[in-house]
Amino acid sequence: MSKITSSHPRGKVYSLAEVSRHNTRNSTLVTYSGKVYDLTSFLPDHPGGDDIIIEYAGKDIGQVMSDESQHVHSRAAYEMMDEMVVGELGGGERIVSEDWVADENFHPDETDLLSDYNMNKFIDLHKPLLMQVWRAPWTKEYYLSQVHEPRHLNESARMFGSDLLEPFTRTQWYVVPLIWWPIAAFLGVLSVGQFNNSSLSAKDILQFPPNFSALPTVSAFSLSAWFTCFALGVVIWTLLEYTLHRFLFHLDYYLPDAPWAITLHFLLHGVHHYLPMDRLRLVMPPLLFFLLQTPFTKLAHLIFPKAIANGIISGSFAMYVMYDMGHYALHHTKLPAYLAEMKRYHLAHHYKNFELGFGVTSKIWDYVFGTMLVTNTK
Repeated sequence: MSKITSSHPRGKVYSLAEVSRHNTRNSTLVTYSGKVYDLTSFLPDHPGGDDIIIEYAGKDIGQVMSDESQHVHSRAAYEMMDEMVVGELGGGERIVSEDWVADENFHPDETDLLSDYNMNKFIDLHKPLLMQVWRAPWTKEYYLSQVHEPRHLNESARMFGSDLLEPFTRTQWYVVPLIWWPIAAFLGVLSVGQFNNSSLSAKDILQFPPNFSALPTVSAFSLSAWFTCFALGVVIWTLLEYTLHRFLFHLDYYLPDAPWAITLHFLLHGVHHYLPMDRLRLVMPPLLFFLLQTPFTKLAHLIFPKAIANGIISGSFAMYVMYDMGHYALHHTKLPAYLAEMKRYHLAHHYKNFELGFGVTSKIWDYVFGTMLVTNTK
C-alpha cells in the first residue's frame, strides 16, 4: 500500500468546528482519542468501502472504531492510522456568546491558567506570549477561534522574555496624552501661524535661541481657519478609528495562514481580544501609533496646503488621545450615562460579537455601515 499523504498541515491543533467542515471525499478529516486524522487519500483503500468513512467524515470515530458489528479493526489498522495523524483537537470552550448581557459593572474572574492551557492547548499565560504565537502548532482558524475568547489575569502578561524589549509592549494610559497632546498643540500653533504666513515652518518656531520675530502671528481669520480644520480632523479621526478597527485590526479571515501573519495580527490587536482587561495593553504604544500615523499625515500634506494639513492633523491627534484614554476608561472606569452606554457597547464587542460594534468613541459609523451591535437584548 502506498504511503498515506495529506494536504493538511501536520502537527497542528484543530478546532472541532474546523474538522466538521472537512466532510467530503475531497477532504475527509475525523477525530479519534483527541487526535485529528486525514483519511482523504485512504478512502479508495478502505477494506470496508469509503461509504462507512464518509458517514463519519468531520466527526469523531471513537464509537464506530469500537463497534465490531459495524466493522472489525485489526491492530494493523490502528498502526496504519498513525500515518494519517495531522494534528490534535483543541478545546472548544466558549466565552464570547450572543447571550452575553452587557453590564457596565462587569468585572471578570481570573482565568485558571493551568486548566485553560490543558483544555485548549493554546497559549500558556505563565510564559512570554510572542514566541509561543510565532512557533505555534495551531491552524489559523484555531488561532482565531481562541484569540477571540477572552482570558483574564490580575497582572499584565509578558510579551517578551527579554527585560529590554518588554517595556516597549506596555503603556500606561497617561503616556498617550503626555506625548501626543503637546504634538497636537504644536501643530495647531503652526497651523494658525501658517494661515497668516505660508512660509512659516516648524524650525522657525523650534529654533534655539528663539527668534521672537519669527513666531506665528494670530488673527481672527487664522484662528477660525485652524478651528475649522481641527474640527474636520476630529471627524476624520472617528472614521479612521472605525476603518482601522474593522479593516486592519479585524482582518481576521483574510490573514494568510502563516506564522508571520498570525504573529502580526496578535501584536496589533489579537492580544487585546485575548486579554481585554490588561491595563497595560489598552492604549497604543507610542512607536506603534507613530508607524500607523505616518502614511496618513504624509497623505494629508500631499493633498492639502500645509496650514490646512497641520490643522487637520492637530484635530486628529487630539481626538486620537481622547480615543485611547476613552478606550482605557471603557474597560476600567465607572462612567456617566452616555459613556456607560458606550462601555456596554464596547464590552459587547469583546464578549458578545467581535464582528460587529467597531466604534469606540461613537456608534455613528456603525450606523452608517450597518455594523451596529445590539446590547440590550439576549
